[in-house]
Amino acid sequence: MPIDPNVSYTVLRAHSAHAHEIEIKKSRFLALLKRVDSEAAARDFIAEVKAQHRDARHHCSAFLVGPSRETGRTSDDGEPSGTAGMPMMQSLSTYKSPTQREEGLEGDLSDVCAVVVRWFGGVKLGAGGLVRAYSGAVAEALETAPLKTRMRSRSLSVPLAHSDAGRIEDDVRTAGFTVLPTRYEAHAAVLTIAVPDREIDVQNALDTVTSLTSGQYTPELGDIDWYDVPLL
Repeated sequence: MPIDPNVSYTVLRAHSAHAHEIEIKKSRFLALLKRVDSEAAARDFIAEVKAQHRDARHHCSAFLVGPSRETGRTSDDGEPSGTAGMPMMQSLSTYKSPTQREEGLEGDLSDVCAVVVRWFGGVKLGAGGLVRAYSGAVAEALETAPLKTRMRSRSLSVPLAHSDAGRIEDDVRTAGFTVLPTRYEAHAAVLTIAVPDREIDVQNALDTVTSLTSGQYTPELGDIDWYDVPLL
């Protein structure tokens, strides 16, 4: 069953920046992508890139933030209006993960900032050439970027005997659930899984854990939060 788009979206892997460079008619275009969680974080990244590459003529940017992409901004940074920032935004907003392509789903990439640094090579590219260069640099960078799924989840905790923890954790993983780091306490190993925040998924998880443990352990429902899980 596909994950409800209201409870998940695609993001870059946390704490990583990704770079990809192309060259067109002696102009170099360095695309830099970074995971951001706010407009302020995006602007900090843009400023950081500008400071690192002061010798470049342009530092164009686009970013999307939020589960519903509620915040988005672009900048042409001196390039002709509409030839850099908006094409970059188009590449971000239309990107689809391999699974989304296979299943005919819409793209949902967010919490991402793209900056394309251009070193002018002496040959003018024209408006169309610039659009293709800026959009292409970002699109190519996304094809090799490390991605995750950001999922609004209900946590489900199961206090287990230490002797059972490894076996049951393996069984839960094999059943297809996202297992968060197990917490080892003096009298129990607390197994925690993240379940999509939908009633049908939560009930399925409760039933599955109860079955896998033969009713020996009682799952406890926890808080709702956003978690990074493997790309869906």
